[in-house]
Amino acid sequence: MYLIKNGILVLEERLQNACDLLISGDRIERIAKEGEINPDGYRVIDAAGSFIAPGFIDIHSDYIEHMASPRPSSVLDLKMALREAEKQLINQGITTMYHSLSLYKESIFTPKKIRTSESVKKLVDLIEELNHSVNLINHRFHARYEIDNVDEVPYLIAHLRDKRIHLLSFMDHTPGQGQYRDLETYKATVNGYCQLTECELAKHIAEAKNKEKLDLATIMHISKIAQENGVTLASHDDDSLAKLNLVKSLGTTISEFPVTMNIARGAKERGMFTVAGAPNVLLGGSHSGNLSAKEAIKAGCIDILCSDYYPASLLHAVFLLEQELGYGLAEIFKLITINPAKALGLSKDYGSLAEGKKADLVIIAQGEDCLPMITSVWVDGQLVSQLHYSRRRVAV
Repeated sequence: MYLIKNGILVLEERLQNACDLLISGDRIERIAKEGEINPDGYRVIDAAGSFIAPGFIDIHSDYIEHMASPRPSSVLDLKMALREAEKQLINQGITTMYHSLSLYKESIFTPKKIRTSESVKKLVDLIEELNHSVNLINHRFHARYEIDNVDEVPYLIAHLRDKRIHLLSFMDHTPGQGQYRDLETYKATVNGYCQLTECELAKHIAEAKNKEKLDLATIMHISKIAQENGVTLASHDDDSLAKLNLVKSLGTTISEFPVTMNIARGAKERGMFTVAGAPNVLLGGSHSGNLSAKEAIKAGCIDILCSDYYPASLLHAVFLLEQELGYGLAEIFKLITINPAKALGLSKDYGSLAEGKKADLVIIAQGEDCLPMITSVWVDGQLVSQLHYSRRRVAV
């Protein structure tokens, strides 16, 4: 059992000083005024004035692809990649990761071997295996299903029924709509993967627009099975109010990466949770020319930040937003803790510091350069990482 003292608790509604937090088993047993809990028999952790926050819940990240395939043509051992990813994610404060694996058909965006159907299915199996073994973080499978992948519907349905999928989003990367409504942006993105002539690019765009896709009846059928098995539904790159109305009718409760402020606002008005990428915050805008996460947060149109492809972005985006927008840290931390927990139906156990909840939490220090760093991490009440950080300047 652990007794954490001398820290600043990041609670849902406020920061709280002069409190002790007691961990017993895998739960937060008690939060009390400083000195009320007798420390005898407990391992005492001195937070030394640092922040004590809930572990981060990352709703959308394809980081495992980078760990497993650091070069497009190279795929490392997938179990090793997941284990190595755990070590890094823990020290970014991420205690629950929704690995966003794409179930594509053939695509110009899938030259990497890690994105082949075979590799993705192996990763899915390993994530399920890790969920039933000793691990450093909570692993979840976020199935990103491209709607032109008509051949894998039986696989998707079987995994929904086996409860091996924990979040499902339907994706459509057809040029001329969604994320790529601007064809010039689409062309630039394609050229980042492979160099095509103007003629080849025009042919590719025409073929992409005419691909066979899942019909509405099939999407409705899949959505119904997902809901029957407790799987949250998300939409991806919403670009019109009509699309919002459609996905809402399917039971979708999360709008990932709405492309404009108007669409983000429309999703909120329809009772949906909205998601933006934390790298968008750090970069000052969308790499594809879409919604600015910072501006949308300022307007009250974004509920959740995800790491997308850069896990460290969650921690740094929170502190950057506090500095630039002047919001309280407790409010901003909701974007990566309690809000994703609510969106995913996890808030009974995860997402905030409260008595009886799971003891997934982190201690965050700030160095002389004011950049935040994770110094200790607990998952299920176990201290899984501790950095012996000193404020002393080291002589060289």
